Amino acid sequence: MNETLVTIVGNVATQPEFRRTPAEVPVARFRLATTARRWDRASGAWSDGHTSFYTVWAWRGLAENVMASVGVGEPLVVQGRLRVREEEREGKKWTTAEIDAVAVGHDLSRGTSAFRRVSQGRPELVVRDSAREYPQPVTVSG
Repeated sequence: MNETLVTIVGNVATQPEFRRTPAEVPVARFRLATTARRWDRASGAWSDGHTSFYTVWAWRGLAENVMASVGVGEPLVVQGRLRVREEEREGKKWTTAEIDAVAVGHDLSRGTSAFRRVSQGRPELVVRDSAREYPQPVTVSG
């Protein structure tokens, strides 16, 4: 089966939610909004087009890093597999677009970011800052 890989640039629209599957696999979910902007020659200004919303799913270590790094309103670049589903709710047809994320990062064309590598297999401390948690590796001497 062919997979549709996409790269979406947008803003976080909902606070990321974290849970574990019955098999204890970490998963995070959030909504990403992307709005097309176009130059309007007549007015000499930029204008906003239609806004599209995507549900982004992150799994395992990526899920934990999303929870420690991403907040509402932040500009992101998300790459992953696109899934478009059609369903019926209350007699109406709905189409949803979801992305199974492979990579998530801040859009550095719109600001700065500080990267902190998470060490696998080592205990971590969690530092709270503005209601977000940042994993911090513990330094072990000896």
